Amino acid sequence: MQLTGRRTLLDAARVQAATRPGLLLHGPAGIGKSTLVAALTADRAAGTVLHCSPAEEDARLPFAGLVDLFARIPESRLEALAPQPRAALRTALLRGGGPADDRGLLAVRVAVLDALRVLAADGPVLLVVDGLQWLDGPTAEALAFAMRRLDDPGLRMLAAERVADGGQPERLHCCPPGTVELPVPPLTDGETARLVRADLGADLPPAVLRATQQIAAGNPYYARELGRAALRAPVPAGFGALPPVPPGLRTLLLEQARSLPEPVRHALLVASAADRPSLTLLRAAGLPDPAAALAETERLGIAAADADGVVRFRHPVLRAAVHADASEHGRRQAHALLARAVTEPVERARHLALSHPYEDESTARTLMTAAGAARRDGAPGTAFELAVLAARRTPAGHPADRAERLLAAAEYACDAGRTEEAGEAAGAVLARSGSAAQRVRARLVLLRGAGQALEGTEDLIADGLRDAAGDPRSEARLHHWAAVRGLLCGELTEAAEHARRAARQAGAAGDTGTRIDALATLARVRSLAGDPVAADTALTEALTLLRCSPETATPHRGAGPCPICGYRHAGATSHDGAAADTLHLAPLPAERPGGPESRRLIRMRAILALDSDRVTEARDQVVPLLAATGEPAGAEDTVATLVALTRIQVRAGHCREALRTAARCARALPQAAPALYAAALAATAGATADEARRLAAQAVRASEADGDRLFLLRALAVLGQAELLGGDPRGAAAAVEALQRVRELGEAMCAADPPLLHWYGDLAEALVALGETDAAGAVLRDARARVPHGAPGSVLAALERAEGLCEAGLGRAREGAVRLRTAVERLRRLPLPVELVRALIALGAVERRARRRNAARQALAEALETATRIGAAPLAARARDELARLAAGERGGETGAGGPELTPTEARIAELVGGGATNREVAAELFISVKTVEGALSRVYRKFGVRSRTALAHAMAVAVIAAGAAVDTGDDDRPGPVAQTVAVSQAARARLPRPLDTRR
Repeated sequence: MQLTGRRTLLDAARVQAATRPGLLLHGPAGIGKSTLVAALTADRAAGTVLHCSPAEEDARLPFAGLVDLFARIPESRLEALAPQPRAALRTALLRGGGPADDRGLLAVRVAVLDALRVLAADGPVLLVVDGLQWLDGPTAEALAFAMRRLDDPGLRMLAAERVADGGQPERLHCCPPGTVELPVPPLTDGETARLVRADLGADLPPAVLRATQQIAAGNPYYARELGRAALRAPVPAGFGALPPVPPGLRTLLLEQARSLPEPVRHALLVASAADRPSLTLLRAAGLPDPAAALAETERLGIAAADADGVVRFRHPVLRAAVHADASEHGRRQAHALLARAVTEPVERARHLALSHPYEDESTARTLMTAAGAARRDGAPGTAFELAVLAARRTPAGHPADRAERLLAAAEYACDAGRTEEAGEAAGAVLARSGSAAQRVRARLVLLRGAGQALEGTEDLIADGLRDAAGDPRSEARLHHWAAVRGLLCGELTEAAEHARRAARQAGAAGDTGTRIDALATLARVRSLAGDPVAADTALTEALTLLRCSPETATPHRGAGPCPICGYRHAGATSHDGAAADTLHLAPLPAERPGGPESRRLIRMRAILALDSDRVTEARDQVVPLLAATGEPAGAEDTVATLVALTRIQVRAGHCREALRTAARCARALPQAAPALYAAALAATAGATADEARRLAAQAVRASEADGDRLFLLRALAVLGQAELLGGDPRGAAAAVEALQRVRELGEAMCAADPPLLHWYGDLAEALVALGETDAAGAVLRDARARVPHGAPGSVLAALERAEGLCEAGLGRAREGAVRLRTAVERLRRLPLPVELVRALIALGAVERRARRRNAARQALAEALETATRIGAAPLAARARDELARLAAGERGGETGAGGPELTPTEARIAELVGGGATNREVAAELFISVKTVEGALSRVYRKFGVRSRTALAHAMAVAVIAAGAAVDTGDDDRPGPVAQTVAVSQAARARLPRPLDTRR
């Protein structure tokens, strides 16, 4: 029983079936009603089940449904019925003879009513009718009669009725009053893909899967049948060709249509062959009266023309079935008619190719012209499919032309994000072409299609350089890819050298586009390495070339990678003082806003501005890219822009907008590491900690699978931030694990850009939360040593926040508060509300521990108000939790004068040890090391003034009892006498799942 995509619906149905007298599932044929009925029936633990599943032919047989319903009910259970109704029921069930007059029919209805009452008196009864539309009339009337009169909570009904798409059930009267109607919706494309994969035990080619999804339109039965037929098909359907429909499904759908007159069937065939059929198009194709012909098909519920003359099939599978049911000659003839009738170039080329299924150079050239037009119109997927058809139609005697067309198709596929198909086309050229230049182009396509997974492409690049020897243009492009690979893999020195060689060779070849790309990559590398001056120099040179060279207005395919998000980890120059102006560069020329080089450089400048805390400037540069005119952006270019915009929106505090941008990114390339990273980052700002943790873990796995250290660095950092949002020891332990990997990766890569220094602050904060203040201090000293002169203000604030928490963790809460207020005031001068909220929450928590409750309340209230206003839901939850702890402390005398000031981790360890847990058990419970437990326990002993676990348990018990009598004025300067007690936050008590093991 396959329930793919139906779990949520099944859960809802279970609730209704358990609480309402009846549940009626309805939907079109094949939508999965019977599967749901079977699952709901299987849930029945005890009682009597009366079941019938009538077929269409049963509808004409009186009482056939009743016979099925009572088939398993023994005669003995009907003995309690009155003689006349019992005799009538036995006659209906073919168990005895008797009159069949109107009086006898009434007796049958009464007998059904009485029988259901008798059965319900013995225990629960479930009445199941799967196929209510085929239930014979007498049985339906008997059920309706009984249901109107029954009011027994022990009897429930489960029914399914087939209705047309969008229709309503017609036999609700056969169900008990109060029955809930539950439509069964179509599956999503993703659910359809999973269903087909599970059914076939294999993956369909991407193009075939897309066609199957489109034709099935979410119907599980159609999807399975089409998937099986596609798996048996000798070759995938080409562009515009409908997928094969198996004969059995065609017979089921077209049994009546096959008896229509030939002119009607011909009109239906031509309409099925057209992409956008209309009465006007059918007339232009030579049909004398298409409206009259289609009137017959409307009567059968196959297709109809609306008021505007647009021909619509009732379901996409009917169009495919009509097309598949015709002869090959008939289909070719229909496409030939349409090729002469349509005026749109792409559509005309499609029909031309499908009406000439053989090699023909003229057809191939027409298809390539249409492919170019489709790409210029922003339809790279259509361009790819047309170019593939062109390659197939190219005569065998022109292998070079066929290879060129396959390469064009591969490049279009990359633009459309269809990397698997791009790899197939480029791989075919690489395997067969005798041209070194074509093999180089094929390798460039394969590199571009690899996305972030460039770690294993050394041989591909090396082989390409051998083929490209003596061709500086090709060598430049391959060296640029080597630079991008080095950037992604964290090999910054090698990446910089390859980028410089690429720029030199591109300059020698006059390839300005590749030279600009190489300089932009060099700027990224030097920025990540903490050399903003070199980054500024390279970027300025690239911008100058872009302004001065008309060549860059035309894109150069395969030359300049933006491997999904090529800007990644661009560092920043300073923003704290006069150095802030170092990257305020002049705008790009307005006449070329949409070229690929322009878009890359704009993103690069925006990220440099963002990391320099110039958030508004960064946003103003990136937003226009999504609406820019000019050369249409490919999928990876669009995702690069969306990832950049997500980062900007999160830092700017536009949390709701960031969630929407990340969702767009996920739709473009759903399983790509950059898209997952953007989704996780947006979730840390505007969704929930659990969602952020889940997405960040996925991004970590995707980056590791790709060998992409740059996005692994980012994904681990977001994972660490997500774990910190919970405010509990387990989350802190998981955050330390993730952020320690960030630190190690950054050091191995010799990275020194501002985001990395922010993450050092996060690592120190996580260590403080675990009570490992010495380790936190070491991290902060290391970070301070790496801070360049004039570092961005947000970097300094992040380190000050962590230093303030570290001071408080060492028992110097007032000193920590001073440090945190410095961070808060610094952030008030910057447009970074999310970071301000984090600092305010930290300040409020430390002020509370310093017993400055008014100051704590003021900081936390501001944090909550700001977080709520900007949509930062996880931080708003943290602020509310801290305010709740503050209120609880005021009511119960938390941490009074001389009382122990415990961190959340110390409090949780004290609680577990006080309850009798060993150090090893505590470590296992909190997912921290035994050494950490021992260190924290030593501090707890000192704070409580005890020397043993028994004394600690006693002291904690006394503290809890004494807390009830505590009195506290709440004055910041003169705390009253309070009991010695321990506060354990709600988050600290929560049991969380084991954190992700981020190490291989």
